[in-house]
Amino acid sequence: MKTTSNPALILMSALLLCFAFTGLQAQKLRENPDLDKKVREFLESHSKQWYDMNIPASDGQLLFDIIIKNRYTSALEIGTSTGHSGIWIAWALSKTGGKLITIDIDRDRHEQALKNFDAAGLSEYIDARLADAHELVPELKGPFDFVFSDADKGWYKNYFLAVDPKMVAGGCYASHNVSERYSRGGNQDYLAFLKSRSDYETTVNSNGGGVAISYKRSAK
Repeated sequence: MKTTSNPALILMSALLLCFAFTGLQAQKLRENPDLDKKVREFLESHSKQWYDMNIPASDGQLLFDIIIKNRYTSALEIGTSTGHSGIWIAWALSKTGGKLITIDIDRDRHEQALKNFDAAGLSEYIDARLADAHELVPELKGPFDFVFSDADKGWYKNYFLAVDPKMVAGGCYASHNVSERYSRGGNQDYLAFLKSRSDYETTVNSNGGGVAISYKRSAK
């Protein structure tokens, strides 16, 4: 049977293939073996020095994996401390082509974090700000697809409510030191608040310091 070609269909098929290929390319992670080596060596050499309100390495790896898996690019960290979590987050963002805004109110911790970011080779991926997060977070424009909250626990709900309108659908809001066990004092009221939000799906990872992981289902 003789067939005839339709130029319009051929063109449409070619465009669809092109768009599909472009999408796949956009999802590829950036490779930088030299930076990976530098970050790993920094983390290994400082593995026993993260005393000042920093997260354990297992939680850092968790944040890294979440960002890589979802290809997040616009991140916010509330509570820099001296930079351990920021290094894990920025390392992941160096692969997705993103950047981190991180905030701390303490000048000494902020300045030490800047030194650590530079030593790890990640300064270009981080916008570190010395500020009161109570004031700055509501002023940030966003949008954000990843947030890590690890500042004053009594203000967690306020931070969440300030950032929520700027969170994209599919974004992740992670909160540190949250546990489902009452014996660990893991911000039970805040966790109940997160789970009451029908526009978020919240689970808790208890392998390290306790991380509530809340994915935004849809924009309000």
